[in-house]
Amino acid sequence: MASRDPVADLRRIAFLLEAAHEATFRVKAFRSAANALGALDPDEVRQRAGNGTLADLKGVGDVTARCVAESLAGEEPVYLRRLLATEQDDLPVTAVRLREALRGDCHSHSDWSDGGSPIEEMALGAAEIGHEYLVLTDHSPRLKVARGLSPARLRQQLTHVEKLNAQLPEGFRILTGIEVDINPDGTLDQEDELLARLDVVVGSVHSDLRADEAAMTRRMLKAIANPHLDILGHCTGRRLPTKNNDRAHARVSSRPPSDFDAKRVFAAAAEHGKAVEINCRPDRLDPPKRLLRLAVEAGCLFSIDTDAHAPGQLDWQRYGCERAALCGVPADRVVNTWSADELTTWAAGHR
Repeated sequence: MASRDPVADLRRIAFLLEAAHEATFRVKAFRSAANALGALDPDEVRQRAGNGTLADLKGVGDVTARCVAESLAGEEPVYLRRLLATEQDDLPVTAVRLREALRGDCHSHSDWSDGGSPIEEMALGAAEIGHEYLVLTDHSPRLKVARGLSPARLRQQLTHVEKLNAQLPEGFRILTGIEVDINPDGTLDQEDELLARLDVVVGSVHSDLRADEAAMTRRMLKAIANPHLDILGHCTGRRLPTKNNDRAHARVSSRPPSDFDAKRVFAAAAEHGKAVEINCRPDRLDPPKRLLRLAVEAGCLFSIDTDAHAPGQLDWQRYGCERAALCGVPADRVVNTWSADELTTWAAGHR
């Protein structure tokens, strides 16, 4: 029986563990093993599997070594088979069709800010699930807790992405972007010259979330009118109570939604041709369905995004697709059902 690619199998296991909210240490075990073995000659990997010395390598343990041995024997690793068997719940047909129509993700983070993986890992994860592009949207300077990118670091990232795109598989692109903070006065937390260079700009409120309705509405309306903003990210800022499987962060946390005049905000988004994000993170699911229906009635465009901080989280789009289908979001009004060229042309039109 022909052998499988053990490194690809290890990466797939790590991806599925992330998508299932499993503990970070488990994900790290498989991704570390994949990195360790990927740096070796395939013949050495086969030799070590044969003489039982795989687990002697730094980053490789008994469980990952067993998976490698099964892959090299041409078998789907038992660990991978079990994960695939329980990968996801069945979705309604309309949600499945919407998920199949998505060609990319417009909100993702890397280890340049508060993400847990390099840009390359994020890009390969997106390509693996069938995307044609991934918009890289690390945070802006004001969000220091998330290592937001200063103008100088953002310029460095743009150069890095240009080099990466020359190395990635044909048919896939990293699009440049940012999740820029919407300041309390409604301005955007990055230099205009830099925002103008980016392919896609997501703007989000991360501070003063309990401001009164009038102040928050003014803030959001000014941001939406800004020609550099393309997508209004997780508009209510709410956090749902979820329990992290990682014992280091096993706590229940929540935050109520911000107060703002949703009808005025969504009407402005529709008027300016900006998209409202349907944030797929299980701890956000933002906006709530009541507001999502208001945005549909207002004629808004949408972007179904994962806000992923790790490759496996890119598979969370199914949660947003299910909510979008329930609320009657038409596929042709979802900007990431468009090609990369169509998406960037639309965003450039705001400038």
